[in-house]
Amino acid sequence: MNLEQARFNMIEQQIRPWNVLDAQVLHLLGVVKREDFVPIAHKALAFVDMEIPLDGGQTMLAPRVEARLLQDLAVQKHEKVLEIGTGTGYMAALLAHRAQRVISLEINPTLAASARANLQRAGIHNAEVRVTDGALGAPAEAPFDVILLSGSVAEVPHGLLACLKLGGRLAAIVGDEPMMRATFVTRASDTEYTSVQPWDTVAQRLQNFPQPSRFTFT
Repeated sequence: MNLEQARFNMIEQQIRPWNVLDAQVLHLLGVVKREDFVPIAHKALAFVDMEIPLDGGQTMLAPRVEARLLQDLAVQKHEKVLEIGTGTGYMAALLAHRAQRVISLEINPTLAASARANLQRAGIHNAEVRVTDGALGAPAEAPFDVILLSGSVAEVPHGLLACLKLGGRLAAIVGDEPMMRATFVTRASDTEYTSVQPWDTVAQRLQNFPQPSRFTFT
């Protein structure tokens, strides 16, 4: 496989057509080597438009979803970011290039260890991977400028929103298959939040996040 050609094709044929037009994001996708963050068994799928299976039934988000989340969050160099669901560390690597500091939470110890090794090999030193239940967040480190859920949830817990700074943003993929929506929430005041849902996608569930009650009353 010609890796550079495959990377170019991924960017031009999958990512750019998905309205990822930010020149800095597109450049970063060429700099951070996605294939170095893909499990060896699935290296051939590194640039394919699909979720890649990971240990414990988890998955790596599709490249176009990663890129669109990164673009739409518009992370700045001075910002502190919380990621929930480290996976292989690839999204943490992308975020680390744009942020001052990244704290990434991973519930699976095997994935966390692999992600740490991947980030170290990539020379990234401002992203910290912690083995913990991401559904609990990291309130001791709050407030955050940006919170990213690298997977889907049925709903965003209020406890996570409360960990945002004023003006801070949270991104998550919210809903149930076959219809989920990329949801971006901005903290407008101590008690008010605004949200937009600009595009649709589907993603693997993050573990231990609450499911809304399915009971109906007649």
